[in-house]
Amino acid sequence: MPNPSRSRQRRPKTGALLALAAVLLPAGALGAAVPAQAAQTQSGTQAQTQSQSQSQSQEPRAGTPRVTAAVLPLDGSRQRPAVYGDDTAYDTASIIKVDILAAALLRAQDAGRALTAQERAYAEPMIRQSDNASANALWRQIGEAPGLDAANRRLGLTETRGGSGPRWGLTRTTASDQIRLLRAVFAPESGGTAGGGALNPTSRAYVRTLMNGIADGQDWGVSAAGSPTGAALKNGWLQRSTSGLWDVNSVGRITVDGRPCLVAVLSDGNASMSEGVSLVERTARAAVSSTAAH
Repeated sequence: MPNPSRSRQRRPKTGALLALAAVLLPAGALGAAVPAQAAQTQSGTQAQTQSQSQSQSQEPRAGTPRVTAAVLPLDGSRQRPAVYGDDTAYDTASIIKVDILAAALLRAQDAGRALTAQERAYAEPMIRQSDNASANALWRQIGEAPGLDAANRRLGLTETRGGSGPRWGLTRTTASDQIRLLRAVFAPESGGTAGGGALNPTSRAYVRTLMNGIADGQDWGVSAAGSPTGAALKNGWLQRSTSGLWDVNSVGRITVDGRPCLVAVLSDGNASMSEGVSLVERTARAAVSSTAAH
């Protein structure tokens, strides 16, 4: 678990805070409708409740969800993401699967080879359908948390720590670190950034292809803030066994007014998955709008 004292707590200017106030409220204040397909994905969380009572973090109280968003346009207008809310650590749930894939690709690159057919057979359902059994297999293959942490040092991530033992869903990360990971995959010229160039062009293209092909029913989240087509996504959702509250996260590349934009929204303490999805989507819309206005 990252040292909380080291987590940067960047906040936007006063005007942006006012613009985001409506979505940085407890879930009870939310009114946005949740796509019906999102609710259907709840059954996919059951295999992910691996000893969640042994979480690496204190769970929030019921009725007090947290949310943080980070936004980085890829048009060169910003070098650092705009971060809304406290940039502190959250459980990843299934968004960690992009990081697991990146670590597996780095292992293959180091061996001078492409992913094997078996590795691809794990990677593709892991990203597209958020398959947990495939994630379990690749998590073991990369060396679990130590392997993930080693890969993240190369990718430029500084605030992400792998979950203990088999609990990849309890990896801890920040919104700004998720932007670093997305930048390593999607930035058009990544060589000048921390972690830039760690993934070779073939590896980057492979991750993009899978994130562009998310299964129907999982195409919610940060995509709500951009064009209805062409989003590259990975979402994560996890009900905590001790409290019954939900972690709901979404990361990806979207298109906003014709320009590509990286967005990460992390939340926890949601009373239900549907409320978490609503919070994530409203926050994504507000954060993207606020970033575009400044």
